[in-house]
Amino acid sequence: MSPTLLMAGRTRYGLPLSPSLARKFDALEQKLDVHVLAAARRGGVQQQDPRFTLVRPSPVLDGPLFYLRLPFLVARELRRRRPDAVLVQGAPETALALLGRRLSRVPSAVILDLHGDPRAPTRLYGSPLRRLLAPLADALSRYAVRHADGVRTLSPFTSRVVRELGVEPAGEFVAFMDLETFSERPPAPLPETPQLLFVGVLERYKAVDVIADAWRRAAPRVPSARLHLVGEGTMRAVPEALVAELPGRVRWTPRLTTPDVAAAMDDSTALVLASRSEGLPRIAVEAFCRGRAVLGARAGGIPDIVVDGENGLLVPGEDPDALADAMVRLLTERGLAERLGAGARRDVERWRATPEQHAQSTRELVDRVSGAGGGT
Repeated sequence: MSPTLLMAGRTRYGLPLSPSLARKFDALEQKLDVHVLAAARRGGVQQQDPRFTLVRPSPVLDGPLFYLRLPFLVARELRRRRPDAVLVQGAPETALALLGRRLSRVPSAVILDLHGDPRAPTRLYGSPLRRLLAPLADALSRYAVRHADGVRTLSPFTSRVVRELGVEPAGEFVAFMDLETFSERPPAPLPETPQLLFVGVLERYKAVDVIADAWRRAAPRVPSARLHLVGEGTMRAVPEALVAELPGRVRWTPRLTTPDVAAAMDDSTALVLASRSEGLPRIAVEAFCRGRAVLGARAGGIPDIVVDGENGLLVPGEDPDALADAMVRLLTERGLAERLGAGARRDVERWRATPEQHAQSTRELVDRVSGAGGGT
């Protein structure tokens, strides 16, 4: 009999699941009896799925209300399902799930699923008012790491975060990433017109302001080159100002479909990822699939993926001068960009996991932490 796993967090789902998520959960169901407690995507719940308990969004204070309810929702699911383990995405969420376990008096193992630096969301994302919550979030995160029955990490960087708090991860493995759109055809040759691409949310942790400052320095040195920014968020004023300041040299697209992101990579010489914090940047792996080098900051998990001089270039974080110099190198030295792009393409397999591999790693994690064992 397969162990029962409750997956909890504020990930937003719509039903029916996308084909990619359906493959992931179908694979998990071959190894575990899986149930999910999460948030519903706005307008996304269209059919019932017995595996999913989705909390519908509130018109006001959606985030705070979800977190206030989370211990009680977890307690309810524990009493209903009596799972062998609860896998919770996010450190503060795990602290709340531990409270839910206490309320339920059901001794399920609680596993923290850590995808990044838990200090980043309150400091580098959303409204500046979120920073007022940083002390509370930090305290909850420390408690979660130290009191969870196990911690799953997905990269060397996230493992270091855990070890700094005196805990050894119970497992380190990458998540399943659906890379089919980026891998279904061979990479295109580099474009004749050099271009750099940024894809990500316009929040402080992505350092789009540093990219903008660097481009102001680099653009006059490469008159034919362009910068394409893709994303939306609270820092939308940054691309708006840059487009107005450098017309014809900067393009901003708030949103693209996944196939259009792949096409934008084909139209670009390299990807820029100057983030202040990252766990395991999926966008870098997607760029590797398209044979594009990544110009990254030495921050968070970026150096786990980007090897300077092999599949990209690394520069100090929050250093627009160094970033500008590296931009100019990639845009003017086509041979360098081609060599690094070829290296990026070779490195994709290090970070690729099939749904079946991810499901097997998750099953082994649950067995290890909960002691469920038995079966396959």
